[in-house]
Amino acid sequence: MRDWLRQLFLLTLGFLFLFTVAARRPAEKRWWKGNTHTHTLWSDGDAPPELAADWYKSNGYHFLVLSDHNVLSEGEKWVPVGKGRKEFAPERLAKVAERFGEASLETRERNGRRELRLRTLGELRKRFDEPGRFLFIQGEEITDEWRKIPIHHNSVNQARLIPPPGGASIREVMARALAAGKAEAERTGKPVLVHLNHPNWKWAVTPEDLAHVLEERYFEVFNGARDSANEGDATRPSTEAMWDRVLALRLGELGGDPVYGLATDDTHEYFKEKADSSPGRGWVQVRAERLDADEITRAMLAGDFYASSGVVLEDVLSDAASLSVRIAADPGVTYVTRFIGSRPGGKAGEILQETAGERASYRFKGDELYVRATVVSSRRPRDPYHKDDFETAWVQPVVLRRLK
Repeated sequence: MRDWLRQLFLLTLGFLFLFTVAARRPAEKRWWKGNTHTHTLWSDGDAPPELAADWYKSNGYHFLVLSDHNVLSEGEKWVPVGKGRKEFAPERLAKVAERFGEASLETRERNGRRELRLRTLGELRKRFDEPGRFLFIQGEEITDEWRKIPIHHNSVNQARLIPPPGGASIREVMARALAAGKAEAERTGKPVLVHLNHPNWKWAVTPEDLAHVLEERYFEVFNGARDSANEGDATRPSTEAMWDRVLALRLGELGGDPVYGLATDDTHEYFKEKADSSPGRGWVQVRAERLDADEITRAMLAGDFYASSGVVLEDVLSDAASLSVRIAADPGVTYVTRFIGSRPGGKAGEILQETAGERASYRFKGDELYVRATVVSSRRPRDPYHKDDFETAWVQPVVLRRLK
């Protein structure tokens, strides 16, 4: 009997030890898909916010930031229903009622016309948030300008509205928006990320502007709106070439930190088949332990994410010796990974190596300032805007040297 009790006691101790080890083991990180740039009827989008939420959740996104211009989705807002340019069309309202039910809509008659009340973020969270599956993160597009030149930033995970701070130059407007985001993070004790939007839209921000505002650490290397000019033109660089110019300046001359690239939709249109800014064209994949607003924001602040317009990666690995990517390949689609970097005194953004296939790895030579990767597929987006649009993923730069 004593042997039996002793064995039971030892077995219990063993289970307790295994349970304690498992409890202390950190959760495994995984990829979470999200979009940080989306508009609704709260500003200049063409749909109520529940339609945007439904589209992203139904299409496999894990988190969404409603980034309406200089406004949070809170308080009471009514939009007129009618045929006017600034009114919500009755046939669109009917589509929303068909999707969610007539009882889900709150309308009223005022001054002889019908109005629709927009759902707040709190209401949307109750309806759409689902642990481990979908999460709203509060955000805003800080919409500013200098002499009619648009300077827009998206803020992610703030608690209150960040008004556009203005400034006496393009660079000062940029710096003040970033300072406002930093102040909000310090006020709440929560991480807040601020990223520059569509730098080539109306040719607003040059590589030199972006490089010299050292606080600017995140920007849209891909914006899904048709007029964002990601591809540049005959005299101005693409946003990807801009990225390399900024990295070379920051690390080779200015003594700054690297800049990380996002892809976003900048969605405004949900009802048109062929839209200028439709959903699903650009997103980020963020590596974090949990689907939590603070966790996602911290991971992005640390650069633990990649940007995509269609290519999905199984893994991104880097250490002191190399940068590697593993692609979640689709049947019949081919992939080329370009490892891109700059050397002191050399051309900004040299192609250091090209590798075809589902796996690619680049061993550092030791003289690079940084190395990043772009994975290009043979598949066109479902709604290509340009002749050279192919689904792509952009991997964040690994910093190897700083000259200052």
